[in-house]
Amino acid sequence: MNKKEINRRKFLKILGASAATTTAALYGCKSENNTAVAGSTPGEVPTDQMTYRINPKTGDKVSLLGYGCMRLPTISHSSARDSNDDIDQEMVNKLTDYALAHGVNYFDTSPAYCKGRSEHAMGIALSRHPRNSYFIATKLSNFSPDTWSRKASIAMYHNSFKELQVDYIDYLLLHGIGMGGMEALKGRYLDNGVLDFLIEERKAGRIRNLGFSYHGDIKAFDYLLSRHEEIKWDFVQIQLNYVDWKHAKEVNSRNTDAEYLYGELNKRNIPAVIMEPLLGGRLSNVPTHIVGRLKQRRPTDSVASWAFRFAGSPEKVLTVLSGMTYMEHLQDNLRTYSPLLPLNDDDKAFLEETAQLMLKYPTVPCNDCKYCMPCPYGIDIPSILIHYNKCVNEGNVPKNSQEENYRKARQAFLVGYDRSVPRLRQANHCIGCNQCVHHCPQNINIPKQLQRIDQFVEHLKQGTL
Repeated sequence: MNKKEINRRKFLKILGASAATTTAALYGCKSENNTAVAGSTPGEVPTDQMTYRINPKTGDKVSLLGYGCMRLPTISHSSARDSNDDIDQEMVNKLTDYALAHGVNYFDTSPAYCKGRSEHAMGIALSRHPRNSYFIATKLSNFSPDTWSRKASIAMYHNSFKELQVDYIDYLLLHGIGMGGMEALKGRYLDNGVLDFLIEERKAGRIRNLGFSYHGDIKAFDYLLSRHEEIKWDFVQIQLNYVDWKHAKEVNSRNTDAEYLYGELNKRNIPAVIMEPLLGGRLSNVPTHIVGRLKQRRPTDSVASWAFRFAGSPEKVLTVLSGMTYMEHLQDNLRTYSPLLPLNDDDKAFLEETAQLMLKYPTVPCNDCKYCMPCPYGIDIPSILIHYNKCVNEGNVPKNSQEENYRKARQAFLVGYDRSVPRLRQANHCIGCNQCVHHCPQNINIPKQLQRIDQFVEHLKQGTL
Protein backbone atom coordinates (compact mmCIF):
# COMPACT_ATOMS: atom_id res chain seq x y z
CA MET A 1 0.00 0.00 0.00
CA ASN A 2 1.06 3.56 -0.67
CA LYS A 3 2.77 5.01 2.42
CA LYS A 4 0.67 8.14 2.09
CA GLU A 5 -2.47 6.18 2.92
CA ILE A 6 -3.95 7.51 6.13
CA ASN A 7 -4.66 5.04 8.89
CA ARG A 8 -7.94 4.93 10.77
CA ARG A 9 -6.74 6.98 13.77
CA LYS A 10 -5.40 9.76 11.56
CA PHE A 11 -8.59 9.73 9.54
CA LEU A 12 -10.72 10.20 12.64
CA LYS A 13 -8.47 13.03 13.80
CA ILE A 14 -8.81 14.83 10.48
CA LEU A 15 -12.58 14.55 10.62
CA GLY A 16 -12.65 15.77 14.22
CA ALA A 17 -14.43 12.65 15.39
CA SER A 18 -13.60 10.57 18.45
CA ALA A 19 -13.38 6.80 18.09
CA ALA A 20 -16.31 6.45 20.45
CA THR A 21 -18.75 8.61 18.49
CA THR A 22 -17.66 8.63 14.87
CA THR A 23 -20.21 7.19 12.53
CA ALA A 24 -19.83 3.56 11.78
CA ALA A 25 -19.75 3.81 8.02
CA LEU A 26 -15.97 3.76 8.37
CA TYR A 27 -15.99 0.01 8.30
CA GLY A 28 -17.74 -0.59 4.99
CA CYS A 29 -15.52 -2.53 2.65
CA LYS A 30 -15.49 -6.00 1.15
CA SER A 31 -18.77 -7.86 1.42
CA GLU A 32 -18.14 -11.27 2.94
CA ASN A 33 -21.13 -12.84 1.22
CA ASN A 34 -19.91 -12.05 -2.27
CA THR A 35 -19.58 -15.31 -4.13
CA ALA A 36 -19.68 -16.34 -7.75
CA VAL A 37 -22.55 -14.77 -9.66
CA ALA A 38 -25.60 -16.95 -9.18
CA GLY A 39 -26.66 -18.54 -12.42
CA SER A 40 -24.30 -16.52 -14.57
CA THR A 41 -23.16 -17.78 -17.93
CA PRO A 42 -19.63 -16.75 -18.92
CA GLY A 43 -19.33 -15.13 -22.31
CA GLU A 44 -17.73 -12.28 -24.17
CA VAL A 45 -17.86 -8.94 -22.39
CA PRO A 46 -18.48 -6.15 -24.93
CA THR A 47 -16.16 -3.14 -24.84
CA ASP A 48 -18.21 -0.74 -26.96
CA GLN A 49 -21.89 -1.38 -26.17
CA MET A 50 -22.38 0.25 -22.77
CA THR A 51 -25.72 2.03 -22.33
CA TYR A 52 -25.34 5.71 -21.45
CA ARG A 53 -27.72 8.30 -20.07
CA ILE A 54 -27.46 12.05 -20.47
CA ASN A 55 -27.67 14.26 -17.41
CA PRO A 56 -30.11 16.98 -18.55
CA LYS A 57 -28.64 19.43 -16.05
CA THR A 58 -25.06 19.30 -17.32
CA GLY A 59 -25.03 17.20 -20.49
CA ASP A 60 -22.79 14.55 -18.90
CA LYS A 61 -22.85 11.23 -20.78
CA VAL A 62 -22.90 8.79 -17.87
CA SER A 63 -22.59 5.00 -18.02
CA LEU A 64 -25.74 3.25 -16.81
CA LEU A 65 -23.52 0.97 -14.73
CA GLY A 66 -21.86 2.94 -11.96
CA TYR A 67 -19.03 1.60 -9.80
CA GLY A 68 -19.85 1.68 -6.10
CA CYS A 69 -16.69 1.87 -3.99
CA MET A 70 -18.00 0.88 -0.57
CA ARG A 71 -16.90 -2.76 -0.85
CA LEU A 72 -13.44 -2.62 -2.37
CA PRO A 73 -11.36 -5.82 -2.40
CA THR A 74 -9.11 -6.32 0.60
CA ILE A 75 -6.13 -8.33 1.75
CA SER A 76 -7.21 -10.03 4.94
CA HIS A 77 -5.27 -9.62 8.17
CA SER A 78 -8.28 -10.17 10.42
CA SER A 79 -8.08 -10.96 14.10
CA ALA A 80 -10.88 -12.23 16.28
CA ARG A 81 -11.43 -8.80 17.84
CA ASP A 82 -11.11 -6.46 14.92
CA SER A 83 -10.72 -6.30 11.19
CA ASN A 84 -7.53 -4.69 9.96
CA ASP A 85 -7.86 -5.67 6.33
CA ASP A 86 -5.93 -3.52 3.89
CA ILE A 87 -7.39 -2.51 0.57
CA ASP A 88 -5.92 -4.56 -2.24
CA GLN A 89 -4.74 -1.60 -4.31
CA GLU A 90 -3.43 -3.78 -7.13
CA MET A 91 -6.86 -5.38 -7.55
CA VAL A 92 -8.63 -2.01 -7.23
CA ASN A 93 -6.43 -0.71 -10.06
CA LYS A 94 -7.18 -3.78 -12.16
CA LEU A 95 -10.93 -3.53 -11.65
CA THR A 96 -10.91 0.21 -12.34
CA ASP A 97 -8.92 -0.25 -15.55
CA TYR A 98 -11.24 -3.03 -16.72
CA ALA A 99 -14.36 -0.99 -15.92
CA LEU A 100 -13.08 2.04 -17.82
CA ALA A 101 -12.02 -0.09 -20.79
CA HIS A 102 -15.56 -1.51 -20.96
CA GLY A 103 -17.41 1.80 -20.80
CA VAL A 104 -17.96 2.47 -17.08
CA ASN A 105 -17.20 6.10 -16.26
CA TYR A 106 -19.03 6.82 -12.96
CA PHE A 107 -17.31 5.96 -9.66
CA ASP A 108 -19.06 6.55 -6.32
CA THR A 109 -17.10 6.77 -3.06
CA SER A 110 -17.21 8.51 0.33
CA PRO A 111 -14.87 9.59 3.14
CA ALA A 112 -16.74 7.01 5.23
CA TYR A 113 -16.19 3.90 3.11
CA CYS A 114 -13.62 1.20 3.83
CA LYS A 115 -12.47 2.61 7.17
CA GLY A 116 -11.92 5.97 5.53
CA ARG A 117 -9.66 4.58 2.79
CA SER A 118 -11.94 4.26 -0.22
CA GLU A 119 -11.34 7.79 -1.50
CA HIS A 120 -7.60 7.36 -1.21
CA ALA A 121 -7.64 4.04 -3.06
CA MET A 122 -9.85 5.41 -5.83
CA GLY A 123 -7.66 8.50 -6.08
CA ILE A 124 -4.69 6.23 -6.81
CA ALA A 125 -6.61 4.08 -9.28
CA LEU A 126 -8.34 6.87 -11.21
CA SER A 127 -5.46 9.38 -11.29
CA ARG A 128 -3.66 6.99 -13.65
CA HIS A 129 -6.25 7.89 -16.30
CA PRO A 130 -7.15 11.17 -18.05
CA ARG A 131 -9.32 13.32 -15.79
CA ASN A 132 -12.00 13.72 -18.47
CA SER A 133 -12.41 9.94 -18.83
CA TYR A 134 -14.36 9.48 -15.59
CA PHE A 135 -16.86 11.10 -13.25
CA ILE A 136 -16.09 10.88 -9.55
CA ALA A 137 -18.89 11.07 -7.00
CA THR A 138 -18.19 11.50 -3.32
CA LYS A 139 -20.10 12.63 -0.26
CA LEU A 140 -19.98 14.96 2.69
CA SER A 141 -20.30 12.16 5.27
CA ASN A 142 -20.47 14.25 8.44
CA PHE A 143 -22.66 11.78 10.35
CA SER A 144 -21.07 12.21 13.77
CA PRO A 145 -22.10 15.28 15.80
CA ASP A 146 -18.36 15.86 16.24
CA THR A 147 -18.24 16.74 12.53
CA TRP A 148 -21.41 18.85 12.31
CA SER A 149 -19.63 22.17 12.77
CA ARG A 150 -19.03 24.28 9.68
CA LYS A 151 -15.27 24.05 10.22
CA ALA A 152 -15.19 20.26 10.56
CA SER A 153 -17.59 19.69 7.66
CA ILE A 154 -15.64 21.93 5.30
CA ALA A 155 -12.39 20.26 6.39
CA MET A 156 -13.90 16.89 5.43
CA TYR A 157 -14.96 18.33 2.06
CA HIS A 158 -11.46 19.67 1.34
CA ASN A 159 -9.86 16.40 2.39
CA SER A 160 -11.84 14.60 -0.33
CA PHE A 161 -10.04 16.64 -3.00
CA LYS A 162 -6.70 15.63 -1.52
CA GLU A 163 -7.52 11.94 -1.27
CA LEU A 164 -9.08 11.76 -4.74
CA GLN A 165 -6.24 13.81 -6.28
CA VAL A 166 -8.66 16.13 -8.11
CA ASP A 167 -9.31 19.86 -8.30
CA TYR A 168 -13.05 19.46 -8.91
CA ILE A 169 -15.67 16.88 -7.94
CA ASP A 170 -18.14 15.81 -10.59
CA TYR A 171 -20.95 14.68 -8.27
CA LEU A 172 -21.04 15.77 -4.62
CA LEU A 173 -23.73 14.44 -2.28
CA LEU A 174 -25.09 15.35 1.11
CA HIS A 175 -24.76 11.85 2.56
CA GLY A 176 -27.64 9.90 4.09
CA ILE A 177 -30.33 12.56 4.28
CA GLY A 178 -33.15 11.26 6.48
CA MET A 179 -30.88 9.41 8.91
CA GLY A 180 -31.57 11.22 12.15
CA GLY A 181 -34.55 13.03 10.64
CA MET A 182 -34.93 16.77 10.26
CA GLU A 183 -32.83 17.45 13.37
CA ALA A 184 -29.77 15.85 11.79
CA LEU A 185 -30.42 17.56 8.45
CA LYS A 186 -30.49 20.95 10.16
CA GLY A 187 -27.45 20.22 12.28
CA ARG A 188 -25.32 18.78 9.48
CA TYR A 189 -26.14 21.08 6.55
CA LEU A 190 -28.65 23.87 7.22
CA ASP A 191 -28.04 25.66 10.52
CA ASN A 192 -24.25 25.63 10.05
CA GLY A 193 -24.42 27.12 6.54
CA VAL A 194 -22.72 24.12 4.93
CA LEU A 195 -25.39 23.71 2.22
CA ASP A 196 -24.98 27.39 1.31
CA PHE A 197 -21.22 26.83 1.16
CA LEU A 198 -21.63 23.87 -1.21
CA ILE A 199 -23.93 25.86 -3.48
CA GLU A 200 -21.23 28.52 -3.71
CA GLU A 201 -18.65 25.83 -4.46
CA ARG A 202 -20.85 24.67 -7.34
CA LYS A 203 -20.99 28.21 -8.67
CA ALA A 204 -17.17 28.32 -8.50
CA GLY A 205 -16.94 25.09 -10.52
CA ARG A 206 -15.29 22.98 -7.84
CA ILE A 207 -18.52 20.96 -7.67
CA ARG A 208 -20.01 20.14 -11.07
CA ASN A 209 -23.23 18.50 -9.80
CA LEU A 210 -24.77 18.83 -6.34
CA GLY A 211 -27.23 16.31 -4.92
CA PHE A 212 -28.07 14.17 -1.90
CA SER A 213 -28.55 10.53 -0.98
CA TYR A 214 -31.62 9.51 0.99
CA HIS A 215 -32.36 6.96 3.74
CA GLY A 216 -34.95 7.10 6.48
CA ASP A 217 -37.26 9.99 7.39
CA ILE A 218 -39.32 10.96 4.34
CA LYS A 219 -39.81 14.48 5.76
CA ALA A 220 -36.16 15.28 5.02
CA PHE A 221 -36.51 14.03 1.42
CA ASP A 222 -39.70 16.02 0.82
CA TYR A 223 -38.25 19.13 2.45
CA LEU A 224 -35.16 19.23 0.23
CA LEU A 225 -37.25 18.63 -2.89
CA SER A 226 -39.60 21.45 -1.85
CA ARG A 227 -36.57 23.75 -2.17
CA HIS A 228 -35.64 22.49 -5.63
CA GLU A 229 -36.53 25.72 -7.43
CA GLU A 230 -34.17 27.55 -5.08
CA ILE A 231 -31.33 25.01 -4.80
CA LYS A 232 -31.70 23.33 -8.23
CA TRP A 233 -30.58 19.80 -7.35
CA ASP A 234 -28.59 18.23 -10.17
CA PHE A 235 -29.33 14.64 -9.07
CA VAL A 236 -30.60 12.59 -6.12
CA GLN A 237 -29.52 9.11 -5.01
CA ILE A 238 -32.27 6.72 -3.87
CA GLN A 239 -32.69 3.05 -2.97
CA LEU A 240 -34.56 1.30 -5.79
CA ASN A 241 -35.10 -2.36 -6.64
CA TYR A 242 -38.02 -4.57 -7.63
CA VAL A 243 -38.94 -5.35 -4.01
CA ASP A 244 -38.64 -1.79 -2.67
CA TRP A 245 -40.57 -0.39 -5.66
CA LYS A 246 -43.94 -1.14 -4.03
CA HIS A 247 -43.03 -3.02 -0.84
CA ALA A 248 -40.35 -1.00 0.95
CA LYS A 249 -42.42 -0.57 4.10
CA GLU A 250 -43.21 -4.28 4.20
CA VAL A 251 -39.48 -4.97 4.25
CA ASN A 252 -38.78 -2.15 6.71
CA SER A 253 -41.36 0.24 8.12
CA ARG A 254 -38.82 3.06 8.11
CA ASN A 255 -38.35 2.99 4.34
CA THR A 256 -40.41 4.62 1.58
CA ASP A 257 -41.52 2.91 -1.61
CA ALA A 258 -39.11 3.62 -4.46
CA GLU A 259 -42.09 4.24 -6.74
CA TYR A 260 -42.84 7.38 -4.71
CA LEU A 261 -39.21 8.52 -4.50
CA TYR A 262 -38.60 8.09 -8.22
CA GLY A 263 -41.95 9.70 -9.05
CA GLU A 264 -41.11 12.83 -7.06
CA LEU A 265 -37.78 13.15 -8.89
CA ASN A 266 -39.39 12.47 -12.26
CA LYS A 267 -41.95 15.26 -11.72
CA ARG A 268 -39.09 17.70 -11.25
CA ASN A 269 -36.90 16.26 -14.01
CA ILE A 270 -34.16 15.43 -11.49
CA PRO A 271 -31.93 12.51 -12.54
CA ALA A 272 -31.94 9.54 -10.16
CA VAL A 273 -28.81 7.67 -9.12
CA ILE A 274 -29.73 4.21 -7.87
CA MET A 275 -28.24 2.44 -4.86
CA GLU A 276 -29.07 -1.02 -3.49
CA PRO A 277 -30.34 -2.49 -6.80
CA LEU A 278 -29.69 -5.93 -5.25
CA LEU A 279 -31.10 -4.99 -1.82
CA GLY A 280 -27.74 -5.62 -0.19
CA GLY A 281 -27.19 -8.82 -2.18
CA ARG A 282 -30.53 -10.35 -1.19
CA LEU A 283 -31.80 -10.21 -4.79
CA SER A 284 -28.83 -12.20 -6.04
CA ASN A 285 -28.98 -14.77 -3.24
CA VAL A 286 -32.62 -15.80 -3.56
CA PRO A 287 -34.35 -19.07 -2.56
CA THR A 288 -33.79 -21.99 -4.91
CA HIS A 289 -37.32 -22.10 -6.28
CA ILE A 290 -37.10 -18.38 -7.18
CA VAL A 291 -33.80 -19.04 -8.96
CA GLY A 292 -35.62 -21.71 -10.97
CA ARG A 293 -38.44 -19.30 -11.75
CA LEU A 294 -36.02 -16.66 -13.07
CA LYS A 295 -33.91 -19.16 -15.01
CA GLN A 296 -36.97 -20.68 -16.65
CA ARG A 297 -37.84 -17.32 -18.15
CA ARG A 298 -34.29 -16.37 -19.25
CA PRO A 299 -32.00 -19.43 -18.89
CA THR A 300 -28.70 -17.75 -19.76
CA ASP A 301 -29.13 -14.66 -17.58
CA SER A 302 -27.85 -14.41 -14.02
CA VAL A 303 -30.24 -13.92 -11.14
CA ALA A 304 -28.67 -10.52 -10.46
CA SER A 305 -29.27 -9.34 -14.04
CA TRP A 306 -33.03 -9.24 -13.44
CA ALA A 307 -32.56 -6.75 -10.61
CA PHE A 308 -30.15 -4.62 -12.62
CA ARG A 309 -32.49 -4.55 -15.61
CA PHE A 310 -35.29 -3.40 -13.32
CA ALA A 311 -33.18 -0.65 -11.77
CA GLY A 312 -31.90 0.58 -15.13
CA SER A 313 -35.17 0.60 -17.07
CA PRO A 314 -36.75 3.88 -15.82
CA GLU A 315 -35.80 6.69 -18.19
CA LYS A 316 -34.81 9.20 -15.51
CA VAL A 317 -32.27 6.82 -13.97
CA LEU A 318 -28.82 8.27 -14.65
CA THR A 319 -26.72 5.40 -13.32
CA VAL A 320 -27.11 2.26 -11.20
CA LEU A 321 -24.44 1.69 -8.57
CA SER A 322 -23.00 -1.73 -7.88
CA GLY A 323 -20.32 -2.56 -5.32
CA MET A 324 -18.30 -4.94 -7.49
CA THR A 325 -15.66 -6.53 -5.30
CA TYR A 326 -14.89 -9.34 -7.74
CA MET A 327 -14.17 -9.41 -11.46
CA GLU A 328 -17.01 -11.86 -12.16
CA HIS A 329 -19.52 -9.41 -10.69
CA LEU A 330 -18.16 -6.60 -12.84
CA GLN A 331 -18.25 -8.75 -15.96
CA ASP A 332 -21.79 -9.96 -15.33
CA ASN A 333 -23.07 -6.41 -14.81
CA LEU A 334 -21.25 -5.22 -17.92
CA ARG A 335 -23.08 -7.86 -19.93
CA THR A 336 -26.41 -6.69 -18.51
CA TYR A 337 -25.84 -3.06 -19.48
CA SER A 338 -23.92 -3.56 -22.75
CA PRO A 339 -26.52 -2.80 -23.91
CA LEU A 340 -29.48 -2.75 -21.52
CA LEU A 341 -32.55 -4.72 -22.59
CA PRO A 342 -35.29 -2.68 -20.88
CA LEU A 343 -38.07 -4.52 -19.12
CA ASN A 344 -41.42 -4.78 -20.88
CA ASP A 345 -44.77 -4.79 -19.09
CA ASP A 346 -44.80 -8.58 -18.83
CA ASP A 347 -41.31 -8.54 -17.27
CA LYS A 348 -42.43 -5.95 -14.72
CA ALA A 349 -45.48 -8.00 -13.78
CA PHE A 350 -43.26 -11.08 -13.48
CA LEU A 351 -40.87 -9.28 -11.12
CA GLU A 352 -43.76 -7.95 -9.04
CA GLU A 353 -44.89 -11.55 -8.54
CA THR A 354 -41.29 -12.45 -7.68
CA ALA A 355 -41.16 -9.62 -5.14
CA GLN A 356 -44.26 -10.95 -3.44
CA LEU A 357 -42.65 -14.39 -3.22
CA MET A 358 -39.52 -12.84 -1.69
CA LEU A 359 -41.62 -11.16 1.00
CA LYS A 360 -42.65 -14.56 2.33
CA TYR A 361 -39.11 -15.11 3.59
CA PRO A 362 -38.59 -13.38 6.99
CA THR A 363 -35.07 -12.12 6.42
CA VAL A 364 -33.48 -9.32 8.43
CA PRO A 365 -33.41 -6.17 6.22
CA CYS A 366 -29.61 -5.91 6.33
CA ASN A 367 -28.02 -4.45 3.19
CA ASP A 368 -24.45 -5.27 4.26
CA CYS A 369 -23.43 -1.61 4.20
CA LYS A 370 -21.35 -2.15 7.37
CA TYR A 371 -22.37 1.23 8.78
CA CYS A 372 -22.81 -0.63 12.09
CA MET A 373 -19.11 -1.44 12.22
CA PRO A 374 -16.76 -1.47 14.01
CA CYS A 375 -18.49 -2.99 17.01
CA PRO A 376 -16.59 -2.04 20.20
CA TYR A 377 -16.88 -5.65 21.34
CA GLY A 378 -15.57 -7.13 18.10
CA ILE A 379 -18.88 -8.63 16.92
CA ASP A 380 -19.11 -9.18 13.16
CA ILE A 381 -22.67 -7.90 12.87
CA PRO A 382 -23.09 -8.01 9.06
CA SER A 383 -21.73 -11.55 8.73
CA ILE A 384 -24.11 -12.82 11.43
CA LEU A 385 -27.15 -11.26 9.76
CA ILE A 386 -26.06 -12.36 6.29
CA HIS A 387 -25.61 -15.97 7.43
CA TYR A 388 -29.04 -15.93 9.06
CA ASN A 389 -30.65 -14.53 5.88
CA LYS A 390 -28.87 -17.11 3.75
CA CYS A 391 -30.24 -19.91 5.91
CA VAL A 392 -33.74 -18.43 5.77
CA ASN A 393 -33.60 -18.46 1.97
CA GLU A 394 -32.28 -22.01 1.91
CA GLY A 395 -34.87 -23.33 4.35
CA ASN A 396 -32.31 -23.99 7.08
CA VAL A 397 -34.03 -22.08 9.90
CA PRO A 398 -36.32 -24.76 11.37
CA LYS A 399 -39.22 -23.71 13.60
CA ASN A 400 -39.06 -26.86 15.71
CA SER A 401 -37.31 -30.22 15.95
CA GLN A 402 -40.31 -32.02 14.47
CA GLU A 403 -39.70 -30.65 10.99
CA GLU A 404 -38.74 -33.23 8.40
CA ASN A 405 -35.40 -31.64 7.51
CA TYR A 406 -34.54 -30.56 11.08
CA ARG A 407 -31.24 -32.45 11.38
CA LYS A 408 -29.99 -31.29 8.00
CA ALA A 409 -31.05 -27.68 8.65
CA ARG A 410 -29.54 -27.72 12.15
CA GLN A 411 -26.17 -28.89 10.86
CA ALA A 412 -26.20 -26.45 7.93
CA PHE A 413 -26.94 -23.50 10.22
CA LEU A 414 -24.43 -24.32 12.97
CA VAL A 415 -21.57 -25.42 10.73
CA GLY A 416 -22.11 -22.45 8.40
CA TYR A 417 -22.26 -20.08 11.37
CA ASP A 418 -18.88 -21.17 12.70
CA ARG A 419 -17.36 -20.96 9.22
CA SER A 420 -18.83 -17.52 8.47
CA VAL A 421 -18.21 -15.86 11.83
CA PRO A 422 -15.24 -16.50 14.18
CA ARG A 423 -16.53 -17.61 17.58
CA LEU A 424 -15.21 -14.55 19.40
CA ARG A 425 -17.18 -12.37 16.98
CA GLN A 426 -20.53 -14.19 17.23
CA ALA A 427 -23.83 -12.83 18.55
CA ASN A 428 -23.43 -14.17 22.10
CA HIS A 429 -20.85 -11.45 22.79
CA CYS A 430 -23.35 -8.62 22.29
CA ILE A 431 -23.97 -6.70 25.54
CA GLY A 432 -26.71 -4.47 24.10
CA CYS A 433 -24.76 -1.20 24.20
CA ASN A 434 -26.89 0.04 21.26
CA GLN A 435 -23.99 1.96 19.69
CA CYS A 436 -24.74 0.32 16.34
CA VAL A 437 -28.47 1.12 16.27
CA HIS A 438 -28.23 4.79 15.37
CA HIS A 439 -25.89 4.11 12.45
CA CYS A 440 -28.13 1.64 10.59
CA PRO A 441 -29.76 3.19 7.48
CA GLN A 442 -32.41 0.45 7.61
CA ASN A 443 -33.27 1.21 11.27
CA ILE A 444 -32.70 -2.39 12.35
CA ASN A 445 -32.78 -3.00 16.10
CA ILE A 446 -29.47 -4.80 15.84
CA PRO A 447 -29.02 -5.87 19.49
CA LYS A 448 -32.53 -7.34 19.48
CA GLN A 449 -31.81 -9.27 16.28
CA LEU A 450 -28.46 -10.52 17.61
CA GLN A 451 -30.13 -11.67 20.83
CA ARG A 452 -32.82 -13.49 18.86
CA ILE A 453 -30.26 -15.21 16.61
CA ASP A 454 -28.09 -16.12 19.60
CA GLN A 455 -31.07 -17.70 21.36
CA PHE A 456 -31.89 -19.63 18.19
CA VAL A 457 -28.28 -20.86 17.98
CA GLU A 458 -28.35 -22.00 21.62
CA HIS A 459 -31.60 -23.89 21.07
CA LEU A 460 -30.05 -25.61 18.04
CA LYS A 461 -26.95 -26.54 20.02
CA GLN A 462 -28.99 -27.91 22.90
CA GLY A 463 -31.55 -29.59 20.67
CA THR A 464 -34.35 -27.79 22.53
CA LEU A 465 -35.98 -25.99 19.59
